[in-house]
Amino acid sequence: MFEKNRFLSYFYLLISIAGAVFTTISNIQFIKAYGPGFDVIRFIDLANNNPASQSLSFDLFFLATAIFTWMFFESRRLEIRHFWIVTLLTFTVAIACSAPLFLFLRERRLLQINKINSN
Repeated sequence: MFEKNRFLSYFYLLISIAGAVFTTISNIQFIKAYGPGFDVIRFIDLANNNPASQSLSFDLFFLATAIFTWMFFESRRLEIRHFWIVTLLTFTVAIACSAPLFLFLRERRLLQINKINSN
C-alpha cells in the first residue's frame, strides 16, 4: 500500500508540473499575441468571448473556488506545511498547477501520518 500511495503522490506531482508548463506556454502565447504585458481585462474578455468559452470559464471558476476552499481547510486539518506555496501558485500560475501540487503534499502527509501511527 505504501508504494502504491507513493506512486500516486508522484503522479500528482507530474500533473502539477504539466499544469504549470502548459498554462505558462498558453499565457506566453497570449502575451505575444496581445502584449506587451498580461492584460487581465483582455484575457477575461477573450475567456468569455462566446458561449463555449464562457461555459468553460464559469466551470473553472466555480470548480477552482470549491477546490481551493477544500484545500485550505484540508491543509489545516492535516497540518500540511507550506500551504502558502499552493496559495501563491493558485493565484500566479494556475489551479491546474496548485491543486495537483496540493494533492501531492496531502498524499505525502498522509503517508507520514500512517508511518507515525504504525510505529
